[in-house]
Amino acid sequence: MKPAFNWRKICILAVTEIQRKHTDNKLLFYKFMIDLNNETHYKLAQLFKNWAGVMPDELIPLPQSGSHRTYFRLKKGEETAIGVFNPNHPENIAFVTFTRHFLSKGLPVPFIYAEDLQNDVYLLRDLGDRSLYDLLQQRKAHERFSDHLKSLYKKVINTLIQFQIEGGKDLDYSVCHPRANFDAQSMVWDLNHFKYYFLNLAGIPYNEQYLQDDFNSLANYLSGADSNYFMYRDFQARNIMLINDEPWFIDYQGGRRGPLQYDLVSLLFQAKAEIPDREKEELLAHYLEQVQKHIAVDKATFKEYYYGFALIRTLQVLGAYGLRGFYERKPHFLQSIPPALANLEWLLNNTSIPVELPLLREILGQVIRKKDLKDPGKKTLKVIINSFSFKRGMPYDNTGHGGGFVFDCRALPNPGRYEEYAHLTGKDDAVRRYLEQYSEVEAFITSVFNLIGQSINRYMERGFEYLTVNFGCTGGQHRSVYCAEKMAAILQKHYEVDIQIEHKEMHFHIKD
Repeated sequence: MKPAFNWRKICILAVTEIQRKHTDNKLLFYKFMIDLNNETHYKLAQLFKNWAGVMPDELIPLPQSGSHRTYFRLKKGEETAIGVFNPNHPENIAFVTFTRHFLSKGLPVPFIYAEDLQNDVYLLRDLGDRSLYDLLQQRKAHERFSDHLKSLYKKVINTLIQFQIEGGKDLDYSVCHPRANFDAQSMVWDLNHFKYYFLNLAGIPYNEQYLQDDFNSLANYLSGADSNYFMYRDFQARNIMLINDEPWFIDYQGGRRGPLQYDLVSLLFQAKAEIPDREKEELLAHYLEQVQKHIAVDKATFKEYYYGFALIRTLQVLGAYGLRGFYERKPHFLQSIPPALANLEWLLNNTSIPVELPLLREILGQVIRKKDLKDPGKKTLKVIINSFSFKRGMPYDNTGHGGGFVFDCRALPNPGRYEEYAHLTGKDDAVRRYLEQYSEVEAFITSVFNLIGQSINRYMERGFEYLTVNFGCTGGQHRSVYCAEKMAAILQKHYEVDIQIEHKEMHFHIKD
């Protein structure tokens, strides 16, 4: 018999967390509830008790991606685990089987703490919240693919080779879902997904028979690649977690037997990763160098198939973006379409595939030229930047979203103490020169930018409309105005956002 719903305990936990977060967002109230009358919550709580010996007192839903799997973080004191509910039973069988096999090979995948596959739930080691994709988004704010990122990608590639070759040995491919091999039939399914969910929904006409002929030609050609290796299927930065800069790997339940090239393509041509072309080629060369320590590979043949799989993977993800974006109207997937089209354009202009695809090439040219696909459903994030005086009170948030930042500039050097700046503001050159002579001012601005950048990346990814940033000082005249203006200029340079700036106290300091 299930224990009774502990409403009082749940209220205390929810209210405590709300107070800790300093927000009145009512969604958080449910977020920290453990509803033991909810079947999924109850099953996961029982699994946690089986593993940790105690019931959890927090069950936190984690952001959902494109699948129907639901993830939770369960906690009790220092004990934490990730709970998974997936109604697709064959996928669960595949994931658990693969995980046990990979662990036996010493590959960095999460331990399975407990499982109840009859009820489609299992409990995993908590690998934290920092993924390679998150690191990539931080890189975009600084506009460079750093040596550190390149080193991480090389680590990931080295481990990918281990998955493909060592992980593929003695693997039970009979549990693969929905198919044990990435063969011509699997490729045609992916291409049809592109046809029905991208071309149709984007309004691009085509002759179905001729297009299907091209699909079959491409799939038959690519099925000639050596395909006796483990293919992860969705090997991309979101599925690579980082702990002390060491990669750990998740979400391989769609794996099957397949070619070496596909997973490398998935990693390097991931649309929103936007890896520069030069770095893509350097990482491809690194893969070829490393893989030959394990097996003999003809580089020319490998590359020929590599670019063919890059095309089919790009069309597959465009089909997924069409389904989730055009049909389900999820902003993140719509925002992924332009960088995927950039990959497609590069492939068409810089590579050749030794197979005739007349209609497909014509249609892809139309896709690239279609203007309304450049920013489908784009919502521009509006960043509202205010300067204010703490004496007069903080600005009122009239956007209704209740989020944002307040930064206290009063620890910075104060030009208002000097008579020559008394009638000036932070917009004046003399005040800017005064503040910029201090390294602590630059350090403050840099820290604020890094913090705001994390929110901008996440807000843009999730389709949010507003972010508020407030800078306060004593009089709202010098330091807060300078910081607001400086931050507006930096954000405008690094992000495609709509900046709205207001100086709440400026009308008190107008010069004669």
